[in-house]
Amino acid sequence: MLDATPILRLVTRARVARMQALDPAAAQEALLLRLLRRARNTTFGREHGFATVRGVGEFQARVPLRRYEDFWRDWWQPAFPALRDVTWPGLVPWFALSSGTTSGATKYIPVTSGQVAANQGAALDTLAWHLHAHPRSRPFAGLSFMLGGSTALQELAPGVRGGDLSGIAAHEVPRFLRSRAWPPEELALMPDWDAKLAALAERTPREQVRVLTGTPSWLLVLLHHMARGGAPPLPNLELLVHGGVAWPPYRERITPFLPKGCATREVYPASEGFVAIADRGEGDGMRLVLDRGCFFEFVPVAERDTPGPTRHWAATIETGVDYAVVVSSNAGLFAYVLGDVVRFVERTPPRLLVTGRTAWTLSAFGEHVTGEEVARALDAAAAETGVPIGEWCCGPEFVGELGRHRLVIEADADDPPRLARAFDAALAVANEDYAAHRKGGQMLAPEVVLVPAGRFEAWMRARGKAGGQHKVPRVIADPARFAEAVAGLASAGD
Repeated sequence: MLDATPILRLVTRARVARMQALDPAAAQEALLLRLLRRARNTTFGREHGFATVRGVGEFQARVPLRRYEDFWRDWWQPAFPALRDVTWPGLVPWFALSSGTTSGATKYIPVTSGQVAANQGAALDTLAWHLHAHPRSRPFAGLSFMLGGSTALQELAPGVRGGDLSGIAAHEVPRFLRSRAWPPEELALMPDWDAKLAALAERTPREQVRVLTGTPSWLLVLLHHMARGGAPPLPNLELLVHGGVAWPPYRERITPFLPKGCATREVYPASEGFVAIADRGEGDGMRLVLDRGCFFEFVPVAERDTPGPTRHWAATIETGVDYAVVVSSNAGLFAYVLGDVVRFVERTPPRLLVTGRTAWTLSAFGEHVTGEEVARALDAAAAETGVPIGEWCCGPEFVGELGRHRLVIEADADDPPRLARAFDAALAVANEDYAAHRKGGQMLAPEVVLVPAGRFEAWMRARGKAGGQHKVPRVIADPARFAEAVAGLASAGD
């Protein structure tokens, strides 16, 4: 296979220089105005006066924040599946089917040709930052392996198809890259996740794979399937691109499968648009993608349910504040609340950490505990007890008139109460409301239930959510839905 990396180096060197020269506020405002000009004659654009908007402030005054449910009810569902000139000009050709980890309901997210091109550009940016840090790397000397769900797309209407975002991306791989993309169509189309894993483990030309991309939880499963003896299953792998779930819990378990010198790089893609890419090392945050089809706003989490929340953007963000992400994009989303929570570690350029989901809040008993606090308390408990933690899920449970938090954890330990005590103590230090509820007797001590390794994978498979972009729900705030999850995890071992 001809190594196209020299050409890639030339292209990406110029792209890195451009990204480094961008003024964040100027780039984002110019992008927003382009989006508004394109959409000014849509039904949405006319109703919100896009034709006369001249800046970010005017846009924010005219377009209120909306969640998916608002867009679906008021704009998309009446014309679905043939959305033509509704929130974006022309016919929307694709819908990404996204099953929310907290709500469980399937969402149909519009995807346009412009957004596909923007996502491809962001993928190129990921390689650009990698080559900037590793100039001797040769990612185009072999195959790029994207581990996603089935690429089969369902026809929803003439000219309109729906499926996994990874499937849409696979169908739209640029012609000049198709010879370097893996897996081939006959494998990518396989709907049965277990059969697909077995086929990938058997048929992947291991020595040729240079780049591997996917969600850490499912990459780990794949690498386990591919492991043979002590040798790395992909001996010439140079770059592992990961995103979708937190990397730290998987780093130590995935690293032994990687060859020496293999780089890792985090990305923050969503069905609604590409948000950020790690341009430096781990822990330095991900750089906001400023010019790939998405204008971003950031609402302080503490204000998200107030009548008039403050809407920050690249010009006004602050470090150390938890923000809900809001996106306006070339897929016809405007002031759309994405559902993720981020915290900026740097303003110029904007670099962020993903700290959770807006729905990842436990407050069934008035304790106001965030998903990030749960995760950190669990990490602290694992460190104190020496128990390595695998997959996990947490939610509220009523015991008589009182309640408690219950954690279902993949771990090999013989003293769950000790782990629960360490978690309880760490969470009390992190959250004063929780500490007050525990001290005042309004909440019982948390309970830890241990399950064997592989139980969450079996549960996800039983729910039809194996592989691809599906993620284990970390925090389920609704007691009824959490009880269903606990029951499903128990039966998944049968």
